[in-house]
Amino acid sequence: MPGFVGPAVAIRVEGLSKVFPGGVRALSDIDLEVREGEFLVVVGLSGSGKSTLLRCINRLVDPTAGRIWIFQREITGAQGAELRRLRRQIAMIFQQFNLVRRHSVLDNVLSGSLGRARLLPSLFLRYPAEDRRLAHEALERVGLRDRPAARADALSGGQQQRVAIARALLQKPKIILADEPVASLDPALRHSLMRHIEALNRDEGLTVVCSLHDVDLVKRYATRLVALREGRLVWEGQPDQFDRRTYREIYGTDAEPASNAMA
Repeated sequence: MPGFVGPAVAIRVEGLSKVFPGGVRALSDIDLEVREGEFLVVVGLSGSGKSTLLRCINRLVDPTAGRIWIFQREITGAQGAELRRLRRQIAMIFQQFNLVRRHSVLDNVLSGSLGRARLLPSLFLRYPAEDRRLAHEALERVGLRDRPAARADALSGGQQQRVAIARALLQKPKIILADEPVASLDPALRHSLMRHIEALNRDEGLTVVCSLHDVDLVKRYATRLVALREGRLVWEGQPDQFDRRTYREIYGTDAEPASNAMA
């Protein structure tokens, strides 16, 4: 049946294209399935369409053409309560953290519950006791149990990204979309941050779609890879198939990975 998504598919993308004003084509006819529990990594040059793909999946960007299903429900074209219900299942982790910098760590984490919170109390940063308990548990999980009262802008970049992960936990999602989540961090911190995302995938069974550049991270954390080039899906496979020849096909013949982890 056209458009049917089986129970083991978390995300289905069919014929997805996006053209921005001025005629800039970011995506062209993308077909993609993401299985429940996968850790799918999206690779490609800057400007290849990785961020646009992730943002189309949760409708931060409206596609020009094509259809997207989230657990058998079509999100393209969804409006109002149905769109909010589908978005509650998808948490986003951004490269630049997207925290309210003047708010406390705890209030930033609690904002992850806004999709199910009552509007008026949340406007005054008043949250139920159960959400506060869950927020403290999330901070403990990411190693920030002693920082709930700190302002977000008093934290290091790695700590701010951990706050963003804790915020995602409060949303109680089924899918995590992580858009270059470690690109703003020092190399020494990248594996530490990725292990927190890996734990959500492994321990909570969350489906993760993550865009990355670093070959070491790609081969360490992905269960499957897809590659974009100039807005088109040009390759998909397993991490052990992502070799030096494939890398050059994706990034260009003169490209050289900054890693010895690639055959």
